[in-house]
Amino acid sequence: MKLDIIARLLDVLERDVVPLTRARVREGNKIFGAAVLRKSDLGLVVAGTNLETQCPLWHGEVTTIQTLYEIPRAGRPPAKDCLFLSSHEPCSMCLSAITWAGFDNFYYLFRYDETRDAFQIPHDLRILREVFRCDDGGYARENVYWKSHDIVDEIEARAEPARAELLTRVEELRRLYADLSAHYQSIKTESEIPLS
Repeated sequence: MKLDIIARLLDVLERDVVPLTRARVREGNKIFGAAVLRKSDLGLVVAGTNLETQCPLWHGEVTTIQTLYEIPRAGRPPAKDCLFLSSHEPCSMCLSAITWAGFDNFYYLFRYDETRDAFQIPHDLRILREVFRCDDGGYARENVYWKSHDIVDEIEARAEPARAELLTRVEELRRLYADLSAHYQSIKTESEIPLS
């Protein structure tokens, strides 16, 4: 993955996804968000975030796909011409949604183990293990439908000084999401989200 793509994905998380997420977390929603960018120029098409307080199926990826499909067909880029960005490695439902929507890729910042351990939301790994018998989140990260990309792995493979600069940005995003998570954890009992 090119450095400009990595930098742009971090920009979109910082500038577009986090502000939406912050507003929704105040309403009792989880910390997950997503965005769709055009492959051609990395322009943002849509961004979205979790709305589980309205419906348990409205995960960040699903609301983002819904928002994309609210764009009239004539102005909506095909999924195959877009990058799909998720703040966190998508759960089993969102993996399916990305597939059904026709994306041939997705990028994520936080891995399942971080979602479970740092953000205290264990459901992704638990559902994959209990329902699909995929231990440790072991789904096929590259398959006939799409290829997934771990942004941190991509950064780790870069040379200095770009590697250090990008990891500094990741650490700032970790801090922002830790704050959002702490707020969510403090109010989650007030919501009616089944798997809070």
